[in-house]
Amino acid sequence: MQNNKEKVALVTGSGKGIGRGIAIELAKAGYNVGVHYGSSLDGAREVAKQIEDMGRKAVIVKANIQKVDEIRSMFDAFFKEFDHIDLLVNNAGITRMVPFLEVEEDLWEEVVNTDFKGAFFCSQMAARNMVENKIKGVIINITSNHTIGCWPNATIYGPVKAALTKFTKNLALDLAPHQIRVVAIAPGYTELEWFTDRHNRYIKEVSKKIPLQRFANPKEIGEAVVYLASEKAGYITGTSLLMDGGALLPVVPHNDYSG
Repeated sequence: MQNNKEKVALVTGSGKGIGRGIAIELAKAGYNVGVHYGSSLDGAREVAKQIEDMGRKAVIVKANIQKVDEIRSMFDAFFKEFDHIDLLVNNAGITRMVPFLEVEEDLWEEVVNTDFKGAFFCSQMAARNMVENKIKGVIINITSNHTIGCWPNATIYGPVKAALTKFTKNLALDLAPHQIRVVAIAPGYTELEWFTDRHNRYIKEVSKKIPLQRFANPKEIGEAVVYLASEKAGYITGTSLLMDGGALLPVVPHNDYSG
């Protein structure tokens, strides 16, 4: 059914950061875009305006993706504007770095429900529409290089991103009979538009330890999404693309035994 329809994507958490970069790159590639936000309405409006300035359609949708009823309402609003979906990007997530001995139940639930539960049920609702409309769609999960590497105080965030990576594999297997592909992108250090001078000083210092000597930018991640959603990547499913500039390559970054 999708052959005579314009391509449509929904990007969660696209009012700022990585999601913003993804939504804008998708619009450049010809997609109409659902711009989801949880709290950054002003940012979502700015992204939607940029998309519309490119001659594409944008609809702003709000939801706390920790709650299934709000996810359902978000998709109702999305499908009121667009009657189908070709691409879902599960980008919305929160990062909370807290020492293990200080983790409280509320914090644990906030991270797990946002980063995993939200992606799970967004995927389910998108996939149901794809199957109903016989669309060979794509679901892309934005995870993290925390799925492989370990950092202090990430005993919630790291395992949750690992769960999202495993979910990508299982979902790819379940949806393959419907010709729906599921892949993940695992970014590392990424430079965001809201970074302060303090963040910029941090970037300069940390970049010295990254083999490519810099942070990623959201545009690059958006370009990777465009590729993975395209027919050129039509044989890629159930896997994850690590985008961290080689940050995980050195075992001990400050040791150099070459001499």
